[in-house]
Amino acid sequence: MRIQDWQFAAHTAARSQIHCHRSAAAVEHFSRTVRAYLQNHILGVSEGHAAILRLVGVGYRATVEKNAQTKQPEYPGQEFVSLKVGYSHPIELGVPQGVKASVPQPTRILLEGCEKEVVMQFAAEIRAWRRPEPYKGKGIFVNDETIRLKAKKIK
Repeated sequence: MRIQDWQFAAHTAARSQIHCHRSAAAVEHFSRTVRAYLQNHILGVSEGHAAILRLVGVGYRATVEKNAQTKQPEYPGQEFVSLKVGYSHPIELGVPQGVKASVPQPTRILLEGCEKEVVMQFAAEIRAWRRPEPYKGKGIFVNDETIRLKAKKIK
C-alpha cells in the first residue's frame, strides 16, 4: 500500500484520525501496522525509547568511547561501544545516529533514542556478539530477558 493512499482526515491537539482511499479489505491488513508505527513515533518523540542490556559472565564488561582503535567514525562526533565479552580483542561497535549510549555500570549498557526500531536494532547487533546460552546462563540479555537453564547432559 502506498503512502498516497493514506490521508489525515481530522487532526486536533488530542487526536488524529487517518482514513484510506482503498476498500475495507485492503485497509484491514495495514491499519493496525500503521497505528503501531504512529504510536511508536509519537511515544518516541514525547518520551523516548530505551533498551537496557545486561552483560552476564566473568570478565564481561562494556565502555562507551569517543574514538575507536579499529573503526572510523561514520559521522562527526560518533561514539563507540567497546565490548569485552570473551574474545581476544575488544569488539567496537559504532553507535547509530539518533541513539545515545551510556554505561551506568560496567555490566550494563543503556541505549536511548526517539526511534524504537533503530534503538532495538542496535541492541540486537550488540546481543548478537554473545547470545544467552542455555547451559551456564552467560551472554548479553536485552530488557530483562530471561532464559531457562538446561540440565547438564548425562551419558
